[in-house]
Amino acid sequence: MRAKGKTIKYGDNIDTDIIIPARYLNIMDRKELASHCMEDLDADFAKKVNDGDIIVAGSNFGCGSSREHAPQVIKDSGVGCVIAESFARIFYRNAINIGLPIIECPEAAKAINDGDEVEINFDTGDIKDITKNESFKAQPFPGFLQSMINAGGLINYINEKSENKQ
Repeated sequence: MRAKGKTIKYGDNIDTDIIIPARYLNIMDRKELASHCMEDLDADFAKKVNDGDIIVAGSNFGCGSSREHAPQVIKDSGVGCVIAESFARIFYRNAINIGLPIIECPEAAKAINDGDEVEINFDTGDIKDITKNESFKAQPFPGFLQSMINAGGLINYINEKSENKQ
């Protein structure tokens, strides 16, 4: 599996309330909810993000609450992957559970600039900054986690496994 897109870069400690402010959590329509993704940090995020774009961030991305809304609105915004120096553990697990590809790679997160075009090979962990012609190596997910992300998350993965047994 691969992702390729333009990057949108943020700093350290982007918490779940920055990703999706709590005042919007009563919105049930996922696309409408996604229209508020990152708005307190980057008012133009929803207007500038395109399907497949890649968020690049510093350390502790997704810290704060355990709300699953945060990775879900990123995914529903069309983001193809998040690359960060590190992720808050609950965000990391929630992202996998809903099928949002994420990659920890401190070197790439520091070197990639806002607006660079980046390609990621999830099978190998290779990250290429096409704009700067630089390459980075991240630890790829184990096969079963890649399968879970490819299925669109944990629920879809379990449903597929159940259907295959029948």
